[in-house]
Amino acid sequence: MSSPRAVPSSLGAAVLDGPSSRAYRLTMAFGLALIGSLFIAVSARLQVPFFPVPMTMQTFAITLVAAAYGGRLAGATLLLYLAEGAFGLPVFANTPERGIGLAYMLGPTGGYLVGYTLAAIAIGHAVDRGWAHGLWRLGAVMALAMVPVYLLGALWLAQFTGLAGAFAAGVAPFVLGDVLKVALSVACVGAGRRALARRG
Repeated sequence: MSSPRAVPSSLGAAVLDGPSSRAYRLTMAFGLALIGSLFIAVSARLQVPFFPVPMTMQTFAITLVAAAYGGRLAGATLLLYLAEGAFGLPVFANTPERGIGLAYMLGPTGGYLVGYTLAAIAIGHAVDRGWAHGLWRLGAVMALAMVPVYLLGALWLAQFTGLAGAFAAGVAPFVLGDVLKVALSVACVGAGRRALARRG
């Protein structure tokens, strides 16, 4: 009797490590990365009224993509997203009003883009390793992954505003919103896992 096949830890693992041909797996991976990058782009431009400042849904989208895709595919998705922005597509928040392409990426908020990429890879890697199996653990992983986002974002922003200004403008106003977006992402992952479990 053959042993039961292991369930892939993420969509990325299912695609990249699947039994299909290499060309098919890479094509599927590119398609998923493209869908994920477009989802992040739409979320970055979606303004939601909030206190003390309006927020976008970018953190929600990136954490959700990372948890669903795993480290490799999430990393590829974020790199594709950055490439789209570098080539001048209006995929970032407040583009083209505050610039496009490399000019925007090297501007005050450029550090957050790097931080988000590292966060997505970290969350996806934790999912692939089984470190985020429970929803509480997943929430903790997502919360910890926000550290490089704030750290790199604030350090880069400080070149324009000073450290105190960077914290006041680039960290403090967004913490509460990001906590809620991480909670929403965890809830969506939990709903997805329950739906997959019901399907058997």
